Amino acid sequence: MNITIELNAMKFYAYHGVLHQETKVGNYFVVDITYACPCEKACLSDDLNDTISYQDVYSVVKTEMAKPSKLLEHVVERIANVLKLKFPQLTYLKIKLFKLNPPLGGEVQSASVTIEKKFAISG
Repeated sequence: MNITIELNAMKFYAYHGVLHQETKVGNYFVVDITYACPCEKACLSDDLNDTISYQDVYSVVKTEMAKPSKLLEHVVERIANVLKLKFPQLTYLKIKLFKLNPPLGGEVQSASVTIEKKFAISG
């Protein structure tokens, strides 16, 4: 049995972008994450150690969002790699990163990049 956990609309101010202004002024970004793990034990034990804590996942995202990158693709791949390294029990991971009000010369609410990965069960 896989349990799916979601963290929605995590908002960060960061310095990702290709344009010089984006790396100096920064912008708001929103991250949605869905992840799955075999957590049958947590369902019975009610013990945080038997699952992947969304507080720990949030901490990884926050740390990685603080590292400037030119491309959103690079940011989501970096977050995915750190999460899988830290939580080898992950079986599924989907990250959607939104850049709010991207500087495109017109009114655009957001631009986004999504990465989705499925992993074999570790162990």
